[in-house]
Amino acid sequence: MPSPDITTNSKELNTGDVLRTPLIVILGPTAVGKTEISIQLAESLKGEVISADSRLFYRGMDIGTAKPTTKDQERVPHHLIDVANPDQIWSLAIFKNEAHKAIHDIQSRGRLPFLVGGTGQYIRAVIEGWRIPEVGPDPQLRIALEKWSNEITPQGLHNRLMVLDPEAAKRIDHRNVRRTIRALEVTLSTGRQFSAQRDRSASPYRLLLIGLTRPREEIFERVDARIRTMLKIGFLEEVQTLLDRGYSPDLPTFSAIGYREITAHLQGEISLDEAIEQIKRKTRVFVRRQSNWFKPDDPDIQWFEVGPETKSEIEAVIRLWMNQGAVVVKRDLLIN
Repeated sequence: MPSPDITTNSKELNTGDVLRTPLIVILGPTAVGKTEISIQLAESLKGEVISADSRLFYRGMDIGTAKPTTKDQERVPHHLIDVANPDQIWSLAIFKNEAHKAIHDIQSRGRLPFLVGGTGQYIRAVIEGWRIPEVGPDPQLRIALEKWSNEITPQGLHNRLMVLDPEAAKRIDHRNVRRTIRALEVTLSTGRQFSAQRDRSASPYRLLLIGLTRPREEIFERVDARIRTMLKIGFLEEVQTLLDRGYSPDLPTFSAIGYREITAHLQGEISLDEAIEQIKRKTRVFVRRQSNWFKPDDPDIQWFEVGPETKSEIEAVIRLWMNQGAVVVKRDLLIN
């Protein structure tokens, strides 16, 4: 059911607020049902979807990422899906810039942009106006940091970051080795703390944040069902095809849950059952970690527990929100 009426969670609007580009954000954990609900809403409201899921950028990585199908993408236009090869790494800075371009393009054609995803860092970067350090990758330093992580464990590497940049370390889960390495890379390359180079500006958008939720056990059941479906429709073959094309399993893109586990099975290191159990366990950890980005008590998010009427309930809130802005503009025009 929806959270309290939208007006109870909104600051008083003025014309300057509503003249900013409207942006609907659909967020929530893996397997909650964001894809179908966002497509239904975009169909009803003349919208287009911008993916804020960092796993969906890469061509050929379809089944293991639960990428919207071709049929799904034909229902409404989708953006920032299949925009790079697995060895062409999209950084947060690249995504943020391309997301802003996509939002502007959609709005310029009189359509409503929907930013949809479960990658909290990517969503926050867009809606909170993050200024991201423009520091290019240093392959040799990354290799050295990865080797160091293997030697002293990810927790040990995270402890080193805590010494150099406590603020960045607080924001990064110690299990997220990629983000730990990036923070160390920027700090060591520039001589300035990573956190000191991350600034924010006012959001250029008029935002409506819609959060989707289900009981945790229901999400885990849906995750297990999704994994079974992935295997049935060819996940093993997808990973083997990527390896046959010469993509290394050490690429950062293979850190998407499932790809390294299936690779280990294909290379005879673990059984399929072991791979499946690892995927389930890591996905559960990931679901819990996603909730750190978007809290249930966040007053800026309208939360809905997914059910038969969820789409209709959310659509009513969006229409109220849009009309609310139109009324403010008309009121101020009459006053002036």
